Amino acid sequence: MVIPARAGSSRLPRKPLRLIAGRTLLHRTIAMARAAIGGLPDTELVVATDDQEIADHARAAGCDAAMTASAVATGSGRALAAALQRPTPPRFVVNLQGDSPFQPQGALRAVLAALQSGAEVATPVIALDWYALDALRDHKRRSPFSGTTCARAPDGRALWFSKTIIPAIRNEDAVRASQPLSPVWRHVGLYGFTLDALKRFEETPPTALENFEGLEQLRLIELGIPITTVAIDPPLFDSSGIDTQADIERVEALIATHGDPTPI
Repeated sequence: MVIPARAGSSRLPRKPLRLIAGRTLLHRTIAMARAAIGGLPDTELVVATDDQEIADHARAAGCDAAMTASAVATGSGRALAAALQRPTPPRFVVNLQGDSPFQPQGALRAVLAALQSGAEVATPVIALDWYALDALRDHKRRSPFSGTTCARAPDGRALWFSKTIIPAIRNEDAVRASQPLSPVWRHVGLYGFTLDALKRFEETPPTALENFEGLEQLRLIELGIPITTVAIDPPLFDSSGIDTQADIERVEALIATHGDPTPI
């Protein structure tokens, strides 16, 4: 399992070292990952970074760190670079985005189960109820590129991902009256790959649509590599990735209200 943690975020510089309620984003992500993989055999955790201070910060938390080139453009590419540094290349590589420290419980195991059942790429999604959809819409008014939604087929295959909220809903009042859940799925920042699928991704240049949305998984869809989405239950403490100072403030408000979900 790899946590990519690069220093050069344009919206939130040196993001892995930013404090959230007294603990850094990276230390929170490491603690969450350790709790998620506890008891799983043959599973390693490593932070992949291009910055020595971030690597030292990971090691201070007792986590292995792999130095990767600054030229690597995506978290998935950084995960591959770290995986290929291991003495034995792994069969599966899980990319836990370093800006998503509040993963729903069970997401990692659901992704691994999908890979072991034959998926080339797997990622979790959460069905939003109407309250959660309204909250996401409100958040996007302040932070439009924070949070990703997914359109998926009935069999779980991802059709598209977007920083906008998809699908648009005609006659929304009638739909709200007819069902407790909205048709919107929120993507969770966790990917599992077979090593071959991850290599194909990294060997292909970024696509135009990937660049427009800022979503690397769109490259996989354009390559024709199927992405299996696994539906997971929303946690009490639900938050998308940390992309801006507004995201940090929102999460700190949730911690103040619900308590701190990050393991000690």
